[in-house]
Amino acid sequence: MNMAVDQTVNSLAQLLDTQRSRYLSQPAPSYQSRVDKLTKLKRALLDNQQTIIDALNQDYGHRSANDTVISDILPCINNINYTIKHLKSWMKPSRRHAGMLLSPSKVSVQYQPLGVIGIIVPWNFPIMLSMGPLTTAIAAGNGAMLKMSEFTPATNAVLRHLLATVFAESEVTIVEGEAEVAAEFSSLPFDHILFTGSTVVGRHVMRAAANNLTPVTLELGGKSPAIIAPDMPMETAVERLIFGKCLNAGQICVAPDYVLCPADKVDAFIAAYRARFNKMYPNFVNNDDYGNVINDRQYQRLMKVLDDAKSKGAKITSATDDPISSSSRKLATQLITQTSDDMLLMQDEIFGPLLPIISYQNVSEAIGYVNRGDRPLALYLMSFDDKTQQTVLQQTHSGGVCINDTVFHVAADDAPFGGIGPSGMGHYHGKEGFLTFSHAKTVLNSGKINSGVFVHPPYGGVIQRLLMKFFLR
Repeated sequence: MNMAVDQTVNSLAQLLDTQRSRYLSQPAPSYQSRVDKLTKLKRALLDNQQTIIDALNQDYGHRSANDTVISDILPCINNINYTIKHLKSWMKPSRRHAGMLLSPSKVSVQYQPLGVIGIIVPWNFPIMLSMGPLTTAIAAGNGAMLKMSEFTPATNAVLRHLLATVFAESEVTIVEGEAEVAAEFSSLPFDHILFTGSTVVGRHVMRAAANNLTPVTLELGGKSPAIIAPDMPMETAVERLIFGKCLNAGQICVAPDYVLCPADKVDAFIAAYRARFNKMYPNFVNNDDYGNVINDRQYQRLMKVLDDAKSKGAKITSATDDPISSSSRKLATQLITQTSDDMLLMQDEIFGPLLPIISYQNVSEAIGYVNRGDRPLALYLMSFDDKTQQTVLQQTHSGGVCINDTVFHVAADDAPFGGIGPSGMGHYHGKEGFLTFSHAKTVLNSGKINSGVFVHPPYGGVIQRLLMKFFLR
């Protein structure tokens, strides 16, 4: 570990101590103070839109301005607006039934801030995946430390400045650094950690958090399938699917990872995809609406996966006629058929613009293929047939589902977002996020009448025997 990293690592514990001291001095922030902070955060995001767009464009080499607005800034603003609208009702203690055994005591559940939340942010949507969890953490009354990706330095600098206009460093602070810093960050005794990233790294985060018994929410990924049912017109299927694969050049944890297509419609799918892609991105090489693979490391990873597939017999059809250019890292969707399970393509999440197409004979076969793999973060079904929809919903597991669409379920503010099994653990967004970052504290309040005395020793009295007879039935 070099000296600069060593100094950063040593300062992390001090930052957490500072945050915890601030929290303990104000352990129950009021509704109005939370709303005021969220309102200021919203204004800061709106005022810095162009700066954010420029920073992400710099970090990627080229990133579509509209991709940034649609997938990073807009969800944050919607999330803040929704949170402010509903926060008062979320904060109210929940009345529960004491039951006859505990009467006349009263029972309620109070939602108390946990303290300091550790948020580990990936590079693909660094605004949405930092400000989204932060919004929920502030709504629940917590402080937060955000570990940003080393791959987005320009964006990190903008966020650092932006957050400093809203929060004191003792309340919200940004941490930067590479693997050593990330590992140390994960091992800090936060009151909760939310990690968004790969399943491999998620395991390390959970292992480190276990030493402190720190609860974790893991938003991972996996191979999210898109099933095209036999009833679905191919042009419609492509229209509903393609945006989720092309947004941010497919560098999305919920992007369609592979397509399950009726065997007799594979060629039609490829033709429809190419036609739609070129309509969306005419003059592809010079089209500003399509972004780059973020860096050389990720680009070379994708090329290795593509070359491996070619060497093992896969057929590659590009969505455009333009040759692949490594100098720009701008890669159109590569449609891949004749795949096999021994290809790298089919073993790990792709996280980029490569799209395997797996043929099937019937929907049961497609469901079986999905169920043989790890449970994915998302599942997409293209079908207008109610019976097919219910069959797929009932017979598959995934973190979330879109029927006749892709990725937009993540934008549903009034619904939880999270994975299952290797694709994640826990939920956030909306009320579920508030609950994740709160401690639900049960409070039993007994008044002047104490019914508990009836079960005190000495045991065996008449009233006790009657009570046992009444309740043990």
